[in-house]
Amino acid sequence: MAFTQYTNLDFEEIKVSIREYLRANSNFTDFDFEGSNLSVLIDTLAYNTYVTAYNTNMVANESFIDSATLRENVVALARNVGYVPSSRRAATANVSFTVDLGSGTTKSSVTLKSGLVALGDFANTNYTFCTPEDITSPVTDGFAEFTIDIKQGTFVTNEFVVDTSQPNQKFIIPNPYVDTSTLKVQVRDTLTSSSRKTYSQIDNIVGISTHSETFLIQEIQDEKYELLFGDGVLGKKLSNGNVINSTYIVTDGVGGNGVSNFSFSGKLVDNDGGLITSGISDVIVNQRSSNGAEVESIDTIRNLSTRVYSAQHRAVTANDYEAIIPTIFPNAESVTAYGGEDSSPPQYGKVFLSIKPKNGRFISDFDKRELLDKLKRYSVAGIRQEFVDLKYLYVEVDSTVYYNTNAVANVNNLKTSIRNSLETYANSSDLNSFGSRFKYSKVLNIIDDSSSAVTSNITKVIIRRNLDVDTANFAQYELCFGNKFHNRNKGYNIKSTGFTVDGIRGVCYFTDTYIDDKTGRLIIFRLNNTGEVQIVNNNAGTVKYDIGEILIDTIRILSTIKSDNVVEIEAIPDSNDVIGLKDLYLQLSISHSNISCVADIISTGADTSGANYVSTSSFTNGSKVRGVAITDTSTISTTTTSSTTTSTSSSSSSSY
Repeated sequence: MAFTQYTNLDFEEIKVSIREYLRANSNFTDFDFEGSNLSVLIDTLAYNTYVTAYNTNMVANESFIDSATLRENVVALARNVGYVPSSRRAATANVSFTVDLGSGTTKSSVTLKSGLVALGDFANTNYTFCTPEDITSPVTDGFAEFTIDIKQGTFVTNEFVVDTSQPNQKFIIPNPYVDTSTLKVQVRDTLTSSSRKTYSQIDNIVGISTHSETFLIQEIQDEKYELLFGDGVLGKKLSNGNVINSTYIVTDGVGGNGVSNFSFSGKLVDNDGGLITSGISDVIVNQRSSNGAEVESIDTIRNLSTRVYSAQHRAVTANDYEAIIPTIFPNAESVTAYGGEDSSPPQYGKVFLSIKPKNGRFISDFDKRELLDKLKRYSVAGIRQEFVDLKYLYVEVDSTVYYNTNAVANVNNLKTSIRNSLETYANSSDLNSFGSRFKYSKVLNIIDDSSSAVTSNITKVIIRRNLDVDTANFAQYELCFGNKFHNRNKGYNIKSTGFTVDGIRGVCYFTDTYIDDKTGRLIIFRLNNTGEVQIVNNNAGTVKYDIGEILIDTIRILSTIKSDNVVEIEAIPDSNDVIGLKDLYLQLSISHSNISCVADIISTGADTSGANYVSTSSFTNGSKVRGVAITDTSTISTTTTSSTTTSTSSSSSSSY
């Protein structure tokens, strides 16, 4: 085969191609290509060809953002569309303390100097917390009070002198792990100048003029950053001899989260510059440290860079919000946005936003207010943004796994192997995000492939929402599952864990009765001492099978069997592929899933006829409650109650 037609990448195939080429040459007709020294030369040529082909392939891959694997290359490609990946983010805590100067003091103010403020202790590890700028508080009746945000990390200062004789001079921050949101840049005319001009960090050139005192940053190698200044056309150009002062915080990122114990270590001075060393109270923690985050991952850069470029720094469509929010709130793990016209009922002129943070289950009200303020720079006039707490939609599997007893020594090890495989899938990108999808066929394959001993599996799917109960008030509840319910046309499609209700004795449960293919009626029942159902409220709400929604009429739930005032409510999805719709955050709950193993006596050869084979139903069991049923041995009243209640102040309650 001619080398001009060479297409092989496998080492052995390359050797075969070289041998065929040499055999075609009459000078090598009688050569022993296997036993002679020529074999060594062929191996060398094949190895060289293989390495060259591999390197060429890698270079080609690194030229495209979808296939690049080195962070430096992914960052450089994202830079071509004006995207700057988020740096590490310092965990932030809110603390308070007072300074007692004495009732007879003449001082008017106290200033906390930038830099170290407090030392924190968490999980046997010490962390430093700083403030990037001076904070001044007035003195009232001899006391100065401070309520401030402090950031985890070390406060660092760098200085650069502009030298125009160097045509390619670069201003590179020498430290990795910088939180660029804390970066402050000031410029002096010369080394001896005392006045400083503060330059503003920007992320686009919109509105930038010749005299704009601004700078940009870009990530370079080893997660370090370079400062970029104007050229005299877009942004003010620096002059020879100018001095650049940069301050920032180098942080541990996510490692600084959760600190709630602080001791003061800062520097305080009065309005005359005198150092204050006494009268400082203990540090009170208003909010423990949170929102620390690692540098933006390669996968996130690939995903967001093109989307941010398409958004062009303006939020018009829902996709624009989903692209912009992670850039201004790096702690966002997943974001969903949808227009008010898609809500029920429609709310035109609104955009609903929901965020799953990397740390924790919900974002704080403080973060919501800050995000709404930042979004004003991008949003279109007349469109209002509203944050809604995300809602968790849990998927559970009930799997009966058949296995060959000859291929496994311990069935418990087999169960562990299956759970570990499912846990890997539960943490994958298929789930744990808005708009994600639980893929039933993939789960079946994961169970089958978890061990060579597995011969088959019968797996049932359950979807669950947790109702967060307001035990102090009468309330109405709405639970949206976002997936159509399976309707058996005879009720008992809905199951719940136990709870107690104002005015009703014993432990109660929710279920449904069938009205038509689209609608059912929610009822409340309890179990007598023989386990028989006794309905105590035959009209407690509505179940909408066709859209997967449960509406609970006004009720006061006093307590729940589950901790944290939670009632778990489950249903069977009409499709085994489950989707996280709108603000539903999809998670596979392994801890609530059931894995049982049954010996496959046909595979072992113990029962070749299949006469004694133990079959498993592909449908759900006949239990009418979720979890362990609690029966009541006391006398049960047969009187049913309707959903209408005495006029009370009712409050809506959230669920997750």
